[in-house]
Amino acid sequence: MDFTEIYKQSSSLVSFSPGTNFILTAVQDRLIVRRTDTFQIMRTWLLDVAPSPTLTVSSAKLKPASHNTFPEIGISHIGWSCDSEYILAACAKRGVVHLLKLRDEEWTGRIDAGAEGLTKAEWAPDGRHILCFSEWGLRVTVWSLLTRTSIYIQFPVHPDRGYAFRADGRYFVLAERHKSKDTLGLYDTGDQYKLVRHFPLPTGSLSSLAISPTGNYIAIWEGPVEYKLYIVSLAGDIQTSFSPEPDPGFGIRSVAWHPSGLFLAVGGWDDKIHILSAVGWSEVATLELSSKIPATINVWREPSDWFESTGGRGFLSYEKLQGSQTLNVTRADQTKPAPKCGAVQIEWNISGNHLLVRFDNVPNAVHIFDFPSSDQPFAPHLRTILLHSHPVLNSRWNPARKGNLVVCCGTRGFYMWSDEWVGENGAEEEIAECIGVPAKKFETKDVKWAPDGKGLILIEKDQFCCAFEVEEATSINVPMAEEV
Repeated sequence: MDFTEIYKQSSSLVSFSPGTNFILTAVQDRLIVRRTDTFQIMRTWLLDVAPSPTLTVSSAKLKPASHNTFPEIGISHIGWSCDSEYILAACAKRGVVHLLKLRDEEWTGRIDAGAEGLTKAEWAPDGRHILCFSEWGLRVTVWSLLTRTSIYIQFPVHPDRGYAFRADGRYFVLAERHKSKDTLGLYDTGDQYKLVRHFPLPTGSLSSLAISPTGNYIAIWEGPVEYKLYIVSLAGDIQTSFSPEPDPGFGIRSVAWHPSGLFLAVGGWDDKIHILSAVGWSEVATLELSSKIPATINVWREPSDWFESTGGRGFLSYEKLQGSQTLNVTRADQTKPAPKCGAVQIEWNISGNHLLVRFDNVPNAVHIFDFPSSDQPFAPHLRTILLHSHPVLNSRWNPARKGNLVVCCGTRGFYMWSDEWVGENGAEEEIAECIGVPAKKFETKDVKWAPDGKGLILIEKDQFCCAFEVEEATSINVPMAEEV
């Protein structure tokens, strides 16, 4: 892979544009746009992060004038519109959202939150509406760039979850709480977010929701103290409810729809993944964490001191362990809140034939399960385990290729697994590699794929660099990564 130089960033705010032609970075109160082919700066803006007038007045009434009411706080959220035409930059603590236009450096817009404050701002799928979530769960405000008007939706349950757009962007689904009861609002984005349907939910304290890829059903589930999941239709009809037997004692941690919408993977704190089928909504498989790994499973282990042996340049294959293996599974203290156990991440690859699971009580391992296609016998099973010397911080599937996974552990490199390698006999084989970042000091805390799956953003505490696949006869025209 080719690496870029190391650049500054703040709060991990680095993002590829939807077309992968540009990369957006926030550094305190400055926005920078670079081209991804040369990494030359194309646009830069220094934003005015002064607080909104309403927030300034309300804060002045609450605190003495000598008190530093607004400490130096920079940008908290950034985002591209779907067509890469507009850029959003929010400073939540100041109650301000800035809007910028990539092709017109003079065009600007600004949204000032009122007394309700601001916790989060993001683009709607159409790239012409902005969603602003207020503090205290008071409301969601939808601002339109087309009409320059706003729509208010009252009392969302959560500002960071409990809402979704249908895959085609036509409907916005929001979990709300009215008169101390959970409800669901369905809004038509094509008709100025007009309320289409509003119905009560069976949950007592909704944790979150996930809409199916087909857009026909919504999975909703209870908070952390009760393991109960419901499937409801967009009309509000309850299709089914699910609770495992025996009761695991804690609630649900992770839920993920299969890309086809035909299956739903549900994981709690009990080290089990339950697979539900959309045909009848019955449980068709249970995938369970085990400390005993048979010899039929591919177990790859990160080699010790691999970075020192490679000098941070090039790559080195994992060690493939032979025979049966034993995992060191940490016994969680069930008497303490949020015990270190259960599925902390469940994620399908783009084709749905692989399911990635990370268990909190085996923090150094990544489990990959094989999931059969429609023309194969239905027998989901564990295929591969990746073992690392440090706890896994993030793992993400390639958004464009079905068999390509990246992992980071806060070390001086990152790790990739693929089942697309073509062996000597012409058949596809799996490989696992350690890839060093050629820099004097760089600890990879997070990784983000480019939308086309051909590049990566590698993020450290306050720096980042990019890595791109080396294509035949071409390479990215920037220097190799080095400390600056």
